[in-house]
Amino acid sequence: MESEETLEQVEREARERLNPSLSNPNWVVLRKRREILRGWVSRLPRENICVLDVGGRLQPYRQLLQDRAKRYIALDLRYTPLVNVVGRGEQIPFATGIFDFVMCTQMLEYATEPMQVIAEIHRVLKPGGCLFLSVPSVSPRDSESDAWRFMPFGLRLLLERFGEAEILAEGSSISGLFRSINACLVLFARPEMLGTFLRFTVVPVLNLAAAGLELLFPAFNDTFSANFSAWAQK
Repeated sequence: MESEETLEQVEREARERLNPSLSNPNWVVLRKRREILRGWVSRLPRENICVLDVGGRLQPYRQLLQDRAKRYIALDLRYTPLVNVVGRGEQIPFATGIFDFVMCTQMLEYATEPMQVIAEIHRVLKPGGCLFLSVPSVSPRDSESDAWRFMPFGLRLLLERFGEAEILAEGSSISGLFRSINACLVLFARPEMLGTFLRFTVVPVLNLAAAGLELLFPAFNDTFSANFSAWAQK
């Protein structure tokens, strides 16, 4: 099976998600997600864990596991040089109870049946196994298959079969607002050259402003947070 994307392309996109440039409209959110996941990963066993990445086309957070993973399997509908198994999250083609850790980042919004994806993840996890989930709450639709947005209460309903779950905003309403402005500036700018200009001039300024305001007002509410992260244990 041939991929439309080269290994160099997917690795470059993965690096930009893990360590975003200041010109990235999602800079504040991506940095916060990395920080949240790094803290949660520290709870995992230090070695010999079996990992499944559902929607693992790019695997930007794989390196945060360092030497913990003895086996790392990526499942995605879209094949890339990093994908091991092409398949649907609603029908994960693995036996019950074989994974220690499952990652599912920014994939659930494209699933036809999000509840079934979570049910399948729960099934393939070992007792005591953990899930890291990242989902959008406020963001422009980015493709025809983009179907869902998620709020904390909805996430708790999705994860109710797990023994325990934590949900954290990937930034407050401040960063959500600035990220939305950035995304719209780049998305709706015409001609395209104007969007590129804004990306390298206005977007970095807004990103730094958002980061500064988050430091000044760390307890600001998350009602307009752009994304949420969840950690659940079976």
